[in-house]
This record gives sequence, structure tokens and C-alpha cells, in this order.
Amino acid sequence: MTTSVLPTTEKIVQKPALHPVFYVASWIFFSSVTILFNKYLLSTLEFHFPAILTCWHLLFSTIVTQIMARTTTLLDSRKDVKMTGRVYLRAIVPIGVLYSASLVCSNQAYLYLSVAFIQMLKASAPAAVLLTSWLFHVANPNLTILINVVVIVFGVTLASYGEVQFVWLGFIYQAGGIFAEAIRLIMIQILLSGEGQNLDPLVSLYYYAPVCTVMNFIVALATEWNSFRIEDVWRVGILILVLNAAVAFLLNVASVFLIGKTSGLVMTLCGVLKNILLVVASIMIWGTVVSGLQVLGYGIALAGLVYYGVGWDGIMTYYTSTRKFAVEIWEGEASEGDVKTPSPSKLIRNVVIGASICVLAVILLWVGMATRNE
Repeated sequence: MTTSVLPTTEKIVQKPALHPVFYVASWIFFSSVTILFNKYLLSTLEFHFPAILTCWHLLFSTIVTQIMARTTTLLDSRKDVKMTGRVYLRAIVPIGVLYSASLVCSNQAYLYLSVAFIQMLKASAPAAVLLTSWLFHVANPNLTILINVVVIVFGVTLASYGEVQFVWLGFIYQAGGIFAEAIRLIMIQILLSGEGQNLDPLVSLYYYAPVCTVMNFIVALATEWNSFRIEDVWRVGILILVLNAAVAFLLNVASVFLIGKTSGLVMTLCGVLKNILLVVASIMIWGTVVSGLQVLGYGIALAGLVYYGVGWDGIMTYYTSTRKFAVEIWEGEASEGDVKTPSPSKLIRNVVIGASICVLAVILLWVGMATRNE
């Protein structure tokens, strides 16, 4: 399933035992594998039961988080959460319902749309969150940010217009998932942050998973149960389903460590790189046809996303520092005494931005060659 990473509180960066690149690579790996695995399961293996699959993922998460809470220290921060019956019913339950809606809608989209096109649509998620925050009066409208949002939406619209296999139902499901997730994030800000509650992804999953499991079971019972047969499970394989749920769960674990060891900004930029890699993977694995118009639209949306997350001054700072560092290394002038090596988090951001540009250039070149061959 498309597991949305739950909101986190940025922690103080401590000296990690492992290099931050390890945490970045782990998050990109599990996030990408989760999406590709679910597309493979729902589409290639023809397990056409997204609500049941989502319910299974959440049941798995419920069991594992309960075990982890009793056997590890990863969920110890839950002891700092003042979870009363009032807070649970007023905040956790409605947020859990929105989380379920987001997951089910996103999984339904995989039955109709390609992974590449879904990633392009997801580029509009920050715009959806921003517009929702204005609607709920959580943030004040800002002309500069509005222009940035318009650029992102324009890019996504262009990519949608260029989609070769456009299916309205799949588009509606994905849009519904994006806006359900946007409303959920704003509800967390209003209901939980307003109560002074800050939950990391694992603790959030610890509280949300049980109610989400019940919600998804009701949805699955009403929509998919009559057509579901136990033979479908045997056909796909128990091991595949368990592995699928485990990978989806490990994504939440990876996100905890990524933000704990780096920063939320690094995660945002890594998300851009991950989306580009998923588009490339979709082309390579499923032979997805990507038009030049889609590449142009997606490129515009990604540029808007990077600008939204970093700002122009940030982009120029990272570009200048990376260029200077690369030139000094290339000319053999870099040494511990005369070159100030960037901090791990800055180096990661530089690498992510540079890699994103390189991958995007490769996609443009590939599409150009494919167009000429046609």
C-alpha cells in the first residue's frame, strides 16, 4: 500500500553510530519497495482487493507495535503522550478514519494507473496540504507561496494531460487519497498539536493502527468480501503477503530513524529523489509509456517542490558549496587542513539535489531518444 509517512517532531541531531547516508538509503529503499511491491501485488498478481490488503497491513502493524511496545525501547516516547479517552475519541478516531481513507483510495488507484503517473500526481500533495491549511484557517494565505503552488499544480496538470493511459476513476481515487491525507495532517495539527501531543511515526501507528484496522475491515466487508475467496490468498502466497506487510511496516521504522538522525528537510528532498527513481522503475519494470509532455510537467512540478522545500537562497547555497567542494576534490586541493568538509546533513542535501538533477537529465535523454526512434 501507499504508506503515508506520519507527521513527526524534528529531533535534535545527535552523532549517529551509522553514517546518515545509511538512514537516507534505508528510507528511500523501503518507501520505493513498498510502492512497487503493492503495484506488483495488486496489478501483476491480480490480487484485486486493496481494502482487504490495507486491512491486513494495519492488522500486522497493530500486532507488531504492541509487541515492540513491550519488548523494545523504540516506542518509549508513547509514555510522554497524555492519551485520555477524550483525546482518543476526539482526535485519534477521526484522524484514523482519514488515514484509512487515504490508504484505501491510494491502493485503489494502483488498479487503474501506472506507478509513474501516480508519483507525478503525488507531487501535488504539498499544494493540497497548503490549500487545506488555508481552508481550515491554520495558515494565512501568502502570495509567494500561492504562486509556488500554482507552478506545482500546473506541472501536475501538464503531466496528467500528457498521460497516455489516463483513467478518470483512478485519477479520482488518487486525488481523494491525496486530499484525505492533507486533511488528516491538518487535523493532527489542530487536534493533537493543540493538545500538546507530538507523535513520531511508530507511536502514531501504535495508536492509529487498531482503529484503522476496524475501519478498513468494515470497508472491506461492504465492498470486497463477497468477491473475495480464500483461494486468492493461496494463489498469491502467505509468504508474499507477510513480506508485503513487513516491508510496509519497516517503512515507518525507517522514517523514524531518518528524521531522528537527519532532519525533516532531508526527508523532503529524499522524497523528490525517490519519486524520480520510482518513475524510472515503472518505465523499466512495467514498460510504462511516458510522454515528453509528462516529463516536462513533472519536471516543472519537481522544481516547484524543491523551491517550496528549500527556497532559492537555499538552492544557490547548496549549489555553490557542492560545486566548490567538487572542484577542490577534482583538483586535488582538498585536505583536512584547508577545506571545510560539509556536515553530513548538508552533504546529504547536496547529494540528493545533485542526484535528482542527474536522474531527471537521464529521463529527458531517454524520452528524447525514444521519441526519435518512433
